[in-house]
Amino acid sequence: MKNYRCLAVTAFVAAFSAISSVQAQDYPSRLVHLVVPQAAGGGTDTFARAIGQKLSERWGQPVVIENKAGAGGVVGTDFVAKAPADGYMLLVTYEGSQAINQSLYEKLPFDSLKDFYPIATIAVTPFILIVGPRAEAKTLKEFIAFARANPDRLTYGSAGNGSVNHLLGEMLKTEANIRVVHVPYKGASAAIADVIGGHIDAAFASVPSVISSVQSNVVRALAVSSAKRIAVAPDIPTIAEAGFEKFDVNPWWGILAPAGLSPAIAQKISADIAEILKTPEMEQVLAKQGATPLISSSDAFRDLLARDIEKWRKVVKASGATIN
Repeated sequence: MKNYRCLAVTAFVAAFSAISSVQAQDYPSRLVHLVVPQAAGGGTDTFARAIGQKLSERWGQPVVIENKAGAGGVVGTDFVAKAPADGYMLLVTYEGSQAINQSLYEKLPFDSLKDFYPIATIAVTPFILIVGPRAEAKTLKEFIAFARANPDRLTYGSAGNGSVNHLLGEMLKTEANIRVVHVPYKGASAAIADVIGGHIDAAFASVPSVISSVQSNVVRALAVSSAKRIAVAPDIPTIAEAGFEKFDVNPWWGILAPAGLSPAIAQKISADIAEILKTPEMEQVLAKQGATPLISSSDAFRDLLARDIEKWRKVVKASGATIN
């Protein structure tokens, strides 16, 4: 009887694996949606459109980008969490939304890890601290000196409470021992626009969302958040160079699916993304955005996400930021 049960279980597993393999071979057979939980024009949107175009060419099927912004990424992320786990509704997001929101919101409608199948990472890219073109500060040290001499006089914008933009500002305030007023927006693009317009003094923005404004001198870049300078703008110093040696924030972007996705389909998508990221064309596209390709398996991505949830939990706690 025991042997019979073992044989039955083995047969079931084999049959399930065969079905999954066939599904993966046929995938995708129709339109695929890439949901971006942020507004158009930001870093996540930029990466989604770049990878979406290449996936469409590779698969021979249309790949549509849907921007579902709101509540710091919660609206779009929750939409995908509750979608069918068939591979036709995928989430393109970044470390800020997926790792930070887990500890930022007291009542999150999903679990950032348990309710998703991490498929593949796309790239890593730092953030740039920008000021308006007419700002007095020409360097980060000048910005900090002014802030110290004028507590609560300067303002900095972000994509919303608890966003990477916000927490980067809080980290700099702590490291530099300065008091700068936080102004939350409903997206990074709005914050950048108000820096340009002179309505706020500064903002942290991802390289893809602001590099064109920096290169056209619409805004002035004071520093990048990564430990090393970026190739697309090597003249911009790092925050670490200003005397804060341990400052190093270089978030990832990636693609996730609703939990329950067939491992065979997940593996196919992951392998296809890896091949795309290895092409000189995609490397060049990412380099223009100040990004570096990040290729990882589903398991490695899951481990990375788990570690970052814990990492940002400590930062959120130290900042005191919460959203009900």
